[in-house]
Amino acid sequence: MLIGAHVSTAGGLPTAVERGTALGCEAIQIFHQSPRAWRPTKFGPDDFDAFNAAFADSLLSSTVIHAVYLINTATPDDVIREKSLSSLLHAVRLGDAIGSGGVILHAGSRKQDPPDEAIARSGELVREVLAETERCPILFENTAGTQGPLGRDFAELAKLIEAAGGGERIGTCIDCCHLFASGFQILEPEELGSVVDDLDRIVGIGRLRALHVNDSAVPIGANRDKHANVGAGEMGPGGIATFLSEPRFDGLPALLETPGPDKRGADRAEVARAFQLREEGLAARGHR
Repeated sequence: MLIGAHVSTAGGLPTAVERGTALGCEAIQIFHQSPRAWRPTKFGPDDFDAFNAAFADSLLSSTVIHAVYLINTATPDDVIREKSLSSLLHAVRLGDAIGSGGVILHAGSRKQDPPDEAIARSGELVREVLAETERCPILFENTAGTQGPLGRDFAELAKLIEAAGGGERIGTCIDCCHLFASGFQILEPEELGSVVDDLDRIVGIGRLRALHVNDSAVPIGANRDKHANVGAGEMGPGGIATFLSEPRFDGLPALLETPGPDKRGADRAEVARAFQLREEGLAARGHR
């Protein structure tokens, strides 16, 4: 497992490598543009070369990109669709240029539309992006269980993947906070193992390319997406340790998106805490 965190690209793409290294990360996650605006960041070949050189000289092993939350691949609105298409294209092209392990995507909200219609729209948009890009995968992320956003359970993730063509460049990212908030019992190894069995049966474990490691600030089944620092929320140290030590997650980037001590994201101490909890989870399972 490659433990790391979301880091900023403020000051240029290579600064993300510097920040990840300073945090003690093995993997990093970045945004491709400001999460609060549609305007894409104008990265160019010099930026890509500088990032790739810095990455090659670092101890990092993985970079993933998180698509901005403004994107709604399922929208029936032509203006929002065009903006979403352009933004997702920007993200995946960046992923192509820097060798990213994937663009993590919240598919978006169906609003009041029937799920199947919204999923079909999402699939059409994602297929367009795949057709205009080269290599970088798109990874649908599970959501926290509310009715509007798509991806609330494994069956819906499977439908999103199928609608997007079901090719090798389509996968998924699983967030433990979202699982917990959706009502999944995942705090004990046997419980999580059963949930991962279901993921394998419905989606396919080979589709799983990345993890988000966040504790939950709300109780199980609350259907709200509110992150807490690792071990400091409703999942607690034991629940996070269980998630980090699941054998079928070995080798995957596991990224913290927590508030951190000052509401500016995970710090070095919290990343180290995640490594410690993984070791505790492995020990509890009887292996290291």
